[in-house]
Amino acid sequence: MTPEVEILLAEDNASDAEMTIAALKMNGLANKLLHVKDGAAALDFLFAEGEYEGRNIENKPKVILLDLKMPKVNGIEVLQRIRSDDRTNNIPVVNAYFFERRP
Repeated sequence: MTPEVEILLAEDNASDAEMTIAALKMNGLANKLLHVKDGAAALDFLFAEGEYEGRNIENKPKVILLDLKMPKVNGIEVLQRIRSDDRTNNIPVVNAYFFERRP
Protein backbone atom coordinates (compact mmCIF):
# COMPACT_ATOMS: atom_id res chain seq x y z
CA MET A 1 0.00 0.00 0.00
CA THR A 2 1.35 3.42 -0.99
CA PRO A 3 1.16 6.03 1.77
CA GLU A 4 -0.61 9.33 1.14
CA VAL A 5 1.46 11.51 -1.17
CA GLU A 6 1.09 15.28 -1.15
CA ILE A 7 4.02 16.09 -3.45
CA LEU A 8 5.00 14.02 -6.46
CA LEU A 9 8.53 14.82 -7.64
CA ALA A 10 9.27 13.49 -11.13
CA GLU A 11 12.99 14.12 -11.67
CA ASP A 12 15.58 11.87 -13.31
CA ASN A 13 18.67 13.82 -12.21
CA ALA A 14 19.71 12.55 -8.77
CA SER A 15 21.49 15.73 -7.67
CA ASP A 16 18.58 17.95 -8.73
CA ALA A 17 16.17 15.66 -6.89
CA GLU A 18 18.34 15.71 -3.75
CA MET A 19 18.53 19.50 -3.83
CA THR A 20 14.76 19.83 -4.28
CA ILE A 21 14.03 17.37 -1.48
CA ALA A 22 16.50 19.15 0.83
CA ALA A 23 14.81 22.51 0.15
CA LEU A 24 11.39 21.01 0.87
CA LYS A 25 12.68 19.37 4.07
CA MET A 26 14.11 22.68 5.30
CA ASN A 27 10.60 24.08 5.04
CA GLY A 28 8.85 21.05 6.56
CA LEU A 29 7.23 20.02 3.26
CA ALA A 30 8.84 16.66 2.47
CA ASN A 31 6.99 14.32 4.84
CA LYS A 32 4.58 13.05 2.20
CA LEU A 33 6.78 13.27 -0.89
CA LEU A 34 7.26 10.58 -3.52
CA HIS A 35 10.21 10.81 -5.90
CA VAL A 36 9.97 8.98 -9.23
CA LYS A 37 12.80 8.95 -11.78
CA ASP A 38 10.96 9.00 -15.08
CA GLY A 39 7.71 10.01 -16.74
CA ALA A 40 6.42 6.46 -17.02
CA ALA A 41 6.67 5.99 -13.24
CA ALA A 42 4.90 9.33 -12.69
CA LEU A 43 2.02 8.22 -14.90
CA ASP A 44 1.91 4.79 -13.23
CA PHE A 45 1.59 6.48 -9.84
CA LEU A 46 -1.04 8.99 -10.96
CA PHE A 47 -3.20 6.42 -12.73
CA ALA A 48 -2.60 3.48 -10.34
CA GLU A 49 -0.89 1.30 -12.92
CA GLY A 50 2.24 -0.89 -12.96
CA GLU A 51 4.07 -0.83 -9.63
CA TYR A 52 1.26 1.32 -8.16
CA GLU A 53 -1.64 -0.88 -9.30
CA GLY A 54 -4.26 -1.06 -6.59
CA ARG A 55 -3.42 2.38 -5.20
CA ASN A 56 -6.50 4.51 -4.56
CA ILE A 57 -6.42 6.94 -7.50
CA GLU A 58 -8.64 9.34 -5.55
CA ASN A 59 -5.67 10.07 -3.23
CA LYS A 60 -4.08 12.60 -5.54
CA PRO A 61 -0.97 14.62 -4.80
CA LYS A 62 -1.58 18.26 -3.92
CA VAL A 63 1.16 19.32 -6.37
CA ILE A 64 3.43 17.73 -8.97
CA LEU A 65 7.01 18.95 -9.46
CA LEU A 66 7.74 17.83 -13.00
CA ASP A 67 11.00 17.76 -14.90
CA LEU A 68 10.36 18.22 -18.62
CA LYS A 69 13.38 16.26 -19.88
CA MET A 70 13.00 12.71 -18.57
CA PRO A 71 13.52 9.23 -19.97
CA LYS A 72 10.78 6.83 -21.10
CA VAL A 73 8.04 9.50 -21.18
CA ASN A 74 9.04 13.18 -21.24
CA GLY A 75 7.46 15.80 -19.01
CA ILE A 76 5.42 17.38 -21.80
CA GLU A 77 3.75 14.04 -22.50
CA VAL A 78 3.13 13.53 -18.78
CA LEU A 79 1.57 16.99 -18.53
CA GLN A 80 -0.64 16.34 -21.57
CA ARG A 81 -1.90 13.10 -20.03
CA ILE A 82 -2.53 14.82 -16.67
CA ARG A 83 -4.48 17.65 -18.32
CA SER A 84 -6.50 15.35 -20.58
CA ASP A 85 -7.92 13.25 -17.74
CA ASP A 86 -10.77 14.55 -15.57
CA ARG A 87 -9.35 12.71 -12.55
CA THR A 88 -6.05 14.62 -12.63
CA ASN A 89 -6.55 17.82 -14.64
CA ASN A 90 -6.95 19.99 -11.55
CA ILE A 91 -3.64 19.00 -9.89
CA PRO A 92 -1.19 21.92 -9.94
CA VAL A 93 1.97 21.10 -11.90
CA VAL A 94 5.20 23.07 -11.47
CA ASN A 95 8.16 22.69 -13.77
CA ALA A 96 10.90 21.22 -11.57
CA TYR A 97 13.39 23.49 -13.37
CA PHE A 98 12.37 26.29 -10.99
CA PHE A 99 13.85 24.31 -8.11
CA GLU A 100 17.12 23.46 -9.84
CA ARG A 101 20.47 25.18 -9.56
CA ARG A 102 20.95 28.29 -11.62
CA PRO A 103 24.38 29.11 -13.14
